[in-house]
Amino acid sequence: MKRMVILRRCHAPPPMGLVGGGCCGGGGVRYAECRRNHAASMGGHAVDGCREFLADGEEGTSGALRCAACGCHRSFHRRLVQRCCCFPSDAAAGRSDCSPESSASSTTAS
Repeated sequence: MKRMVILRRCHAPPPMGLVGGGCCGGGGVRYAECRRNHAASMGGHAVDGCREFLADGEEGTSGALRCAACGCHRSFHRRLVQRCCCFPSDAAAGRSDCSPESSASSTTAS
């Protein structure tokens, strides 16, 4: 059985005027190192060392989902979500602490 992790927001969502253009310049998604286990069939663990996903083609093509560096599908790369946590009070204080969050799902077999 799969176990789901539910994240709870600490803050209310930002007002519509700040979405996408707040003090941090908005959020986004980027893909980090490759986690594909190339030795899984032999019972071992070996990764290729690819440090960041680089799309092999233009957006909308099948190449956009394949990494040009290692040849793996984008789903093998760790997904980082850039969230903007800026509110009017943060902008007035001069703070802009956008931090990447890893969206790792925890699944266990029972």
